[in-house]
Amino acid sequence: MNELLITNAQLATLASLSRPRVGEEMRDLAVQKNAALLIRDGIIVETGSPAAVQAKTSREAAVIDANGRVVMPGFVDAHTHPVFAGSREDEYEMRATGLTYQDIAARGGGILSTVRKTRAASEEELFEMALPRVRWFLEHGTTTIEAKSGYGLTLDDELKILRVIKRLNDETPLDLIPTFLGAHEIPPEYRGSPDDYVKLVVEEMLPQVAIEGLARYCDVFCESHVFSAAQTRRVLKRASELGFGIRIHAEQLSLSGGAEAAAEFGAATADHLEWIDGAGIEALRSSGVAAVLLPGAVFNLGLSRYPPAREMIDAGLALAIATDFNPGSSPTPSMQMVLSIACSQMRLTPAEAITAATINAAHSLGIGSRVGSIESGKQADLVLFDCTDFRQIPYFFGVNHARLVIKSGEIVVDRAEHR
Repeated sequence: MNELLITNAQLATLASLSRPRVGEEMRDLAVQKNAALLIRDGIIVETGSPAAVQAKTSREAAVIDANGRVVMPGFVDAHTHPVFAGSREDEYEMRATGLTYQDIAARGGGILSTVRKTRAASEEELFEMALPRVRWFLEHGTTTIEAKSGYGLTLDDELKILRVIKRLNDETPLDLIPTFLGAHEIPPEYRGSPDDYVKLVVEEMLPQVAIEGLARYCDVFCESHVFSAAQTRRVLKRASELGFGIRIHAEQLSLSGGAEAAAEFGAATADHLEWIDGAGIEALRSSGVAAVLLPGAVFNLGLSRYPPAREMIDAGLALAIATDFNPGSSPTPSMQMVLSIACSQMRLTPAEAITAATINAAHSLGIGSRVGSIESGKQADLVLFDCTDFRQIPYFFGVNHARLVIKSGEIVVDRAEHR
């Protein structure tokens, strides 16, 4: 038996609901002050008053004194692209001179730049490149991520990326939920015949990914210059038939109809949503589709149009936020930084942002019964922050506040050793 007791903690538990928090519920983190927490064999056993928790603790338990600091569930990052080759700092510099994301893509940059480098890399090379990124996530307090393919755009290269995601899941402490994103961009060899590429995705890629069991979700980048709403529906229809859950890049650069497609197919999430309108918000709400907002991408691209988060919350939409970690538009693994952007630019309160980055994100991935809150019976994925108030996490922006990261009851990051 392996026991870990955390004492003298300010626990932001996000407990008591078995569904995503919506509306005013997002402001209630169910905080327990001067509390204790017992973990046994990787599972949370008890939270509450020190006396009550210690009564259930054995003498052999390891003890961590939080000294009044905040302890929260590990972040659940519900939208990332962690497996790729190369980087795009050259494009970062180009944007500083005034070129737009679309300008750079038209010159052969953007997603296709990463596709070329990723196609040229071996599976082993991609795995080795991804390992430091896994560490970045863990060090910043993220214990679960959704991980997309999408930088291969051939059957073999997409499978290669998904196999790397599986290996990372098997061989590192981080939990990765795999998503097939073959419909991320039209590859150069299909530039004149995008419908033929959609046919390849539908008839060859999706069935093979399903046969090999390499993805839980299917995603499509629904945008006028990438995949139209009609093409998106073709992919989603086949994905649904094969048993994949549905996620969609929707309304990022224009009002493209992605939100309505997400509602039509009962998607788990519609992501980005910078250009969504009131009809799209209502379509998502009425169909139970969660909105995953990615303010880091808006910030890093130097744009000013953020998703209408307050309108979404007021409408009762289930809201999550994520980093959108990728080599082009949002190369950050820090959910803490994304919380800061969400609060300052989208006017989320710190509590709303934390809810969106933990329990709501977990529910958007279908794992809310296992992670995302601090409750008896759940997996012990926790972060001890070097903060005495949860609002300090986004307030002191650009600082990594994660002092101790616990994954399935095991300490995987101890930054106190370096202080």
